[in-house]
Amino acid sequence: MTDAIQTIGKARTEPAINSPGRMVLRRFRRHRMAMVSMAVLGLVMLSALLAPLGPYTPTEQNPKNAFSPPSAQHWFGTDDLGRDVLTRTLYGGRISLVVGLAATGLALLLGMLVGAIAGYAGGLTDNLLMRLTDAFLSLPSLFVLILISTMLRDVPILNLRNSVVMVVIIIAVLSWMWPARLIRGEFLSLREEEFVHAARSVGVGHTRIMFRHILPNTVSLIIVQGTLAVAYAIIVESGLSYLGFGIQPPTPSWGNLLSTAQVYALRAPWLMIFPGLMIFITTLSINHIGDGLRDAFDPHSVH
Repeated sequence: MTDAIQTIGKARTEPAINSPGRMVLRRFRRHRMAMVSMAVLGLVMLSALLAPLGPYTPTEQNPKNAFSPPSAQHWFGTDDLGRDVLTRTLYGGRISLVVGLAATGLALLLGMLVGAIAGYAGGLTDNLLMRLTDAFLSLPSLFVLILISTMLRDVPILNLRNSVVMVVIIIAVLSWMWPARLIRGEFLSLREEEFVHAARSVGVGHTRIMFRHILPNTVSLIIVQGTLAVAYAIIVESGLSYLGFGIQPPTPSWGNLLSTAQVYALRAPWLMIFPGLMIFITTLSINHIGDGLRDAFDPHSVH
């Protein structure tokens, strides 16, 4: 009797131990670079979040202490106006990370809608949406980013000059195509599965089938693609701000910090080194996390 109870208890607990979520988490934990990158990225985000607790503000000026090299008082040195570079770098990280996350979320939402409709509907709808996607993919990204940025900034009604919202919209408009194509491919495959035919046979509506039955099966793809897209969005924001079409001074972002520092590259190299290093560390960490998630969600991955 005791043996039977133990057997039943083991049978009940084993599915929980070997559930898909636990298996994904276990494979992700075995990816050493992903775990290290999680710690590094967490430290970067925590530092940016706690930036207001520092002894300086990002706009606090001290001209007498301009171009001070890194020291115990100013770990990253000071800039041409005597502002603390560490504080401005951390505040810039808040802007860059918010832009990266928000732009990626909006791009995934647009791509998910386009890809889901195209993959599920097929036929003429699929052709039209994919030709639209191809048209956006053929655009020269940098020039279009600058053009849209200039147009939005010059529309007084929108009041988007030097706005984070403007940069988020610009990046999302030119980033939704890859998620759309990936999700469309998944929908083309999943719409022929038996559970979809079963749902149709009992009268389930198309919208419910798309977003309640098929879409949850693409979550792993969306998570991986979204993680990698955050790094891309941060780099694009930094590039736009560096060229003067993104976040404008005095609001700090990693991109405009680099843009301002280029004039003093030889006199005060720390002005370029630290913001550039933060961009490098953050994007590299996010890419490694994306690799770890991709391997973790892959059922054929062996670690």
